[in-house]
Amino acid sequence: MIKSIPLNKLVASPRNVRKRSDPAADAELKASIAAHGLLQNLVVREGKKGRFEVEAGERRRKALLALAADKHLSRTFPIMCLVLDGDETQVREASLAENFHTLKMNPADEAQAFASIIETGATPEDVARRFGLTIRFVEGRLRLASLAPVVFDALAAGDITLDMAKAYGATSDQDIQTRVFEEVTASCYRATADSIRRMVLNSTVRGSDPRARLVGKDAYLAAGGRVDRELFDDEENESWLDVALLENLATAKMEEEASSIASEQGLAWVKPTLDVYVSHDLVEGLHRVPAPPRVYTEDELARLEELDAAYDSNAVILEDEDASEEDTGKASEEIERIDAEIAAIRDRPVELDPDIKRESGMILTLGRDGVPVLQPQYFTNVLVVTAADEGAVEVVSSGPGEKPARAAMSQRLVDELAMQRRDVLALHVASDPSLALDLFVFTLADADTCRWASSPGLTIRGAASSGPAHGFEAKDAAATAAIADLRGSLDESWRAGESLADRFDLFRALDDEARSAWLGWVVGRTLEASLNVSGNRGNIFHDHLGLLIGIDMAAWWRLTAANYFDRVSKAAILEVLTDVGGPTLASRFSASKKGELAASAERIFAGNFITEVEVKERALAWLPAAMRFADTTSATEVGEVDPAATADESAEVRSDAEASTLGDAAIDDAPSNNAGVDLAA
Repeated sequence: MIKSIPLNKLVASPRNVRKRSDPAADAELKASIAAHGLLQNLVVREGKKGRFEVEAGERRRKALLALAADKHLSRTFPIMCLVLDGDETQVREASLAENFHTLKMNPADEAQAFASIIETGATPEDVARRFGLTIRFVEGRLRLASLAPVVFDALAAGDITLDMAKAYGATSDQDIQTRVFEEVTASCYRATADSIRRMVLNSTVRGSDPRARLVGKDAYLAAGGRVDRELFDDEENESWLDVALLENLATAKMEEEASSIASEQGLAWVKPTLDVYVSHDLVEGLHRVPAPPRVYTEDELARLEELDAAYDSNAVILEDEDASEEDTGKASEEIERIDAEIAAIRDRPVELDPDIKRESGMILTLGRDGVPVLQPQYFTNVLVVTAADEGAVEVVSSGPGEKPARAAMSQRLVDELAMQRRDVLALHVASDPSLALDLFVFTLADADTCRWASSPGLTIRGAASSGPAHGFEAKDAAATAAIADLRGSLDESWRAGESLADRFDLFRALDDEARSAWLGWVVGRTLEASLNVSGNRGNIFHDHLGLLIGIDMAAWWRLTAANYFDRVSKAAILEVLTDVGGPTLASRFSASKKGELAASAERIFAGNFITEVEVKERALAWLPAAMRFADTTSATEVGEVDPAATADESAEVRSDAEASTLGDAAIDDAPSNNAGVDLAA
């Protein structure tokens, strides 16, 4: 029977089959109930002490409680409920049926529904607010409503996917949408969202297009393709009119090439694409195979060092405003050649264990010159665990689900990063006098143990610790500026005393807050430069302090061109971009010059880049593992620093493609006898 029950008499049922929820969907439900009321009864069963257990509708109950907490309705608000009378089996079946048979709306139905509301005078902002959706989602559905009728009908019927419908919507011209749809349908072409987007945005294809170069003009004409050439056009600029036919021919050729490569290399499959990059859709549902660490020969390492030095030399010419046009042209050509040679050494696929390789596949993209390019990354349909996952490469900061990474950075860069991380830790110690006092007293009390290897590294002398990178100061770093502000706020009135005794007496006369501020300052400034690495820049005690304080490192230090991207190789930057945005993001910048790439990366990691919300969030949270404060309970070595790279500060960061952090560094120097705090005053 249907019964009105006060909200505060409704409780969760342990029998409810839905055990998990989605915060975003819950927020939408709450907004909908606030705007339209409860449109569906709750299903309940009478419990003890006048309570009713919610068998179906727990999300609605929680949304109602949240609205009551926000004072939108009272806690005794009457809720219409269907009260069940059956045994426990029937109750569980009712709960399952209510959740199991919920049908998600077709995107076309959503589009029409939103459009009908807009026609009444509402705005997209109104619709978004009343349904708990984002404005972007509503606007996206409204764009679907403006698709050509034939495309919209195909979406409504389920003949095309939502991604395909969005691809048709890349142009607002319904005539073009209709023509491309008819071409694709008539040719039985296995279209993808990417291919449809290319076709609607380009009604014709130039002869220089990678697809045209792959297929060849003779094969295209033989298949019935048409070419339109104006008076002064050459073969590069002529227009190929039958785009669907060209896509079909190019796809067939790529599939043939992919099949041949898979057979030659002993792979389970090779997936071709006509794009010049690996899109997210292409690898969705696949798992990257953790490749073993790449092993370079001594000759290759020497050659990479030479190429890095040559790159820097030519980059100087390009940046020189007084350089002649001839010199800059030669330098540009030389940099392109250097990039190609470096890629040939670094980007070749790593050889897998034969058993794993037989279950793996790769992606074949189409190069801009029309030549198929096998991307150097293996994928499988199921998750593969290799020796790399089991500790073949040790990473201090690897947490649950993280893959190991190995990196190399120049000594100078390591020293500078260590000093900047030290400043962040020093600021937090200096801002917590209680912790500073504990650290100070503990160091004195523990000094007589003579266990130098476990020493916290305090000398209790007072002079600020000097950094290993002489003359370096991170003037644009937030922590450095904050430390300067903190120093300027200290009460120095006691310095007016003429003698040591006078100054001491004046200092003792300061109030507790002023003296505590001085305590935090003198302890904090003694911290030595360290990173989350092994060797003389590693200090697990600093990592322990950072975690103890709960420092949000990403809030205090961001990657910039000056402090990182200009200092590592182009390949390293692309790997970082892959880490936060996948191959799609990295591919957007793969053709960029090193300086342009570093500047673009700086904007991305500062959040000043138009991209998906989740990509921006990952970029704003991403840090080189060396800059993080790692869990010290399972500390291991993280990588290696290439001392040979010190002279020109060139650096290379290499990591497994699945590593969630990059930029680990370690220095194979003699271990330090302290833990990175030089308490001098």
